[in-house]
Amino acid sequence: MKTLTIWLALLLALAGAPYPGAAQQATVPLIDRELLFGDPEVSGAQLSPDGKFLSFIKPYNGTRNIWVKGLSEPFAKARPMTNDQARPVRSYSWSRDGRYLLYAQDKGGDENFNIYAVDPAAALPAGQVVPTARDLTGLKGVRVVIYHAPLNDPNALFIGLNDRDKAWHDLYKLNLATGEKTLVRQNNDRLTGWVFDWQDQLRLASRSNPDGSTEWLRVAGDQLTPFYRTTLNEESNVVGFAPDNQHIYLTTNKGEARDRSEIMLFDPATGQESIFAADPLHRVDAGELVLSEKTHQPVFLDFTDDRLRRVWLDKGFEQDFKAVAAQLPGLEVYPASHTTDERLWLLNASDATHPTTAYLFDRQTKKLTQQYQTRPLLLPATLAPMTVVRYKSSDGLEIPAYLTLPKGVPAKNLPVVIFPHGGPWGRDAYGFNVFHQFLANRGYAVLSPNFRASTGYGKKFLNAGNNEWGQKMQDDLTWGVKYLVAQGIADPKRVGIMGGSYGGYATLAGVAFTPDLYAAGVAIVAPSNLMTLLNSIPAYWEPIRKQFYERMGDPGTEAGRAQLKRQSPLNSADKIKTPLMVVQGANDPRVNKAEADQIVVALRDRNYPVQYLLAPDEGHGFARPVNNLAMIAASEKFLAQYLHGRYQASLTPAVEKRLAEITVDPKTVALAAPGVAGK
Repeated sequence: MKTLTIWLALLLALAGAPYPGAAQQATVPLIDRELLFGDPEVSGAQLSPDGKFLSFIKPYNGTRNIWVKGLSEPFAKARPMTNDQARPVRSYSWSRDGRYLLYAQDKGGDENFNIYAVDPAAALPAGQVVPTARDLTGLKGVRVVIYHAPLNDPNALFIGLNDRDKAWHDLYKLNLATGEKTLVRQNNDRLTGWVFDWQDQLRLASRSNPDGSTEWLRVAGDQLTPFYRTTLNEESNVVGFAPDNQHIYLTTNKGEARDRSEIMLFDPATGQESIFAADPLHRVDAGELVLSEKTHQPVFLDFTDDRLRRVWLDKGFEQDFKAVAAQLPGLEVYPASHTTDERLWLLNASDATHPTTAYLFDRQTKKLTQQYQTRPLLLPATLAPMTVVRYKSSDGLEIPAYLTLPKGVPAKNLPVVIFPHGGPWGRDAYGFNVFHQFLANRGYAVLSPNFRASTGYGKKFLNAGNNEWGQKMQDDLTWGVKYLVAQGIADPKRVGIMGGSYGGYATLAGVAFTPDLYAAGVAIVAPSNLMTLLNSIPAYWEPIRKQFYERMGDPGTEAGRAQLKRQSPLNSADKIKTPLMVVQGANDPRVNKAEADQIVVALRDRNYPVQYLLAPDEGHGFARPVNNLAMIAASEKFLAQYLHGRYQASLTPAVEKRLAEITVDPKTVALAAPGVAGK
């Protein structure tokens, strides 16, 4: 019945609003937005440590919660383990002994997470269908972080609490059975992380120095001894201990001679180092190194290039997983979970046109069994492939980008949406991208550039973005538009830009600094004023404050303030002549609501139309599907109005109601205090 209902909704969508170019793309079904942005049928599965159970996330009473079933049982036999109706459960894990399911949850997107525990084996009280979740930390206004789950003490977690000092987390040991928290170390030394060895002994710590450098230290009781340091514009990270429990695997790009990060085998006691791994093609940084908890040996190393490249370091695993790959040709396979004995593995397989399918692999029997598809009604034949393109920016720097073209129409004179990633210190990667598929299905060519300041391409590429917000970083997007126009792909009069977080900033910068380039913009949780952004970052970002100043501009200097004001789209709001939609979560701790209010008021006060969506129960991005679907419905109609793509006119009653609730009349927006524009 559910399948029939969804397909009826799809047919109704196909009969929706007329759109320019409909005749050309009529052979491609208009995919119902619910299939793309609604809840996955099943997702996030994990094996219990002993392999007897499979947990996963699935809606319960309309909200994503944790479920459990016996590994060999059908999914219909699964039982709900949580009943959080305020917000979806998005991340969780089993305790080391499988006694508890642990998950983190905040309030309305404020990112102050507490840790909750559920006992799947607990007897249910009379009349209760779901076990009672215990709040193990029970703190308000505190951000709890998890540092380590000791294998040798499965009833414990090592956690960080910033209740004493909002900027720095003290180290505690949490008893999962009682919730008792024991202070291990008060953090008076600007410490940002801890590393435990294979015997679950605390051995190393990282420190953020006032100058922005990162320092690694040996821990011996109360004594901290530095052994490695990288500067503000370098990076280092301890992956874990080597099998001898003395050496460590250290990822680093330290030194002028080293551009792309490498993994070193390093002795913290002597400082001796030797290279363990680096990209053999000299293209990208060393990626994720996976270590076996059973043998303590390295298993594989991933390199995120145009597509995933994997180097196997364990011959037994290599033989097994190559057999798996042969059964899943063309798909990228990622280990998602495994049993303590590493016999059973849960694998996620996907590519650009295949949403995730989960498989169970038994390394002993070599049997591969499909478990579920996250979005089984999304048919690969209706989805568009993703390709990699490269083009030169304003100063000749080569920019890699991912391009998705709509199916059913020639790649000529198309409407385009530039979709820059957030961060900005992150990157886009190949794979199933829901926004790419959504926009391509609506008739747009979609381009996601890995602009300078993106990670993964070496520190020179990363550091080329320093102090270049709204300048060369924006050029990297502008020249992407020029590339598509020169290739004949883009209609220069129908180019839009859409993104969240830094991608939202880039959207505002695009319409403010290049006002003739874009015909529409959708800015999601977007900084509009870099001065107020930096003045309002969360206290627990103090360890990276100096990096923000180095990479964005220092508000403590006259030159830095002048630069930040110049690069703030708010201060060029009078130049905006592009239709704009602004989307914000009221509880966003990273990009405060004031960032959206300021740009909305600036446009309103010059009588320039702006659409404003404000969700009172969201933070930095929308977690609740009804909010997300409302935003998507509004944005696709908005883009169709100005770029003339397709859109789905129909709305479910719940989404229609929510869209009305979060749509704000700009006339009603009032700034919290005068003079916040920083002019």
